[in-house]
Amino acid sequence: MPVTLTNQFVVALSSRALFDFEDENRVFEEQNDAAYMATQLERLDVTATPGVAFPLVKKLLAFNNDGQHRVEVVILSRNDPVSGLRVLRSAEGNGLSLTRSVFTRGRAPYGYLRPLGAHLFLSAHESDVRSALEAGYPAARVFADSVVDANRHPAEVRIAFDGDSVLFSDEAERIFRAEGLLAFEEHEKQNADRPLPPGPFKPLLLALQRLQAAAGQGLPRIRTALVTARSSPAHERAIRTLMDWNIAVDEAMFLGGLEKGPFLKEFEPDFFFDDQTGHCKSAASAGPTGHVISGIANARS
Repeated sequence: MPVTLTNQFVVALSSRALFDFEDENRVFEEQNDAAYMATQLERLDVTATPGVAFPLVKKLLAFNNDGQHRVEVVILSRNDPVSGLRVLRSAEGNGLSLTRSVFTRGRAPYGYLRPLGAHLFLSAHESDVRSALEAGYPAARVFADSVVDANRHPAEVRIAFDGDSVLFSDEAERIFRAEGLLAFEEHEKQNADRPLPPGPFKPLLLALQRLQAAAGQGLPRIRTALVTARSSPAHERAIRTLMDWNIAVDEAMFLGGLEKGPFLKEFEPDFFFDDQTGHCKSAASAGPTGHVISGIANARS
């Protein structure tokens, strides 16, 4: 039988999402790829420190601890294969069991998401994230300055999502931007019984729910939260949409425009996804954050 990743939860991520390679990246930006490759080769035996996605990856891989392979993490990187050596050595040095990787030396790697069947793509490269989202894959650009704490609640994976343009489509967000808050609230009240169209991260939430259902005793628990600027009466449509999808979240925060960072500090996410950079900057002070470059807020000019 051929080897397959079917029925596994697959995360693909760039080397800069998994490890702190910001110093090395500055060498690339200020000089060239040859200087970058030389720097990585010089540091081949120096284990890179954890990056934004490290805590999430470490916890997800714990779903394999009982010997059943439920989660596959793949490096999908613009690095050249030589620089990739340091990435894989750093994974080993940090105790991560990664068996698969793709290095494209500058070429956009998002096309490999299809044969991988990826449920999530995390990258520091904006155009790769946009391309992945346009191809139908949940994807986010990591905020490199996010607070990273790999020791938080070791028995739980905590993931938080914005609503409009992330879990849901940007249908309501477009009305808000075009007609204002009152029109938005009235529209959502009148359509409370009509489910919102799905956004780019509905497939990820579904995959997480399936992963949790497949997990046995002694494995991590997944805790999810909806963290949205919506407030009453627009809250009802969001809740009813999740009910229609047969998806349950553990927590829901309808903040009515309040800053999200302080609430996320209480939730302590291993990752938070939002489509607006202002919310991402606030959230980064609370934990790992990814910018979902989709919807009306991120339309190309």
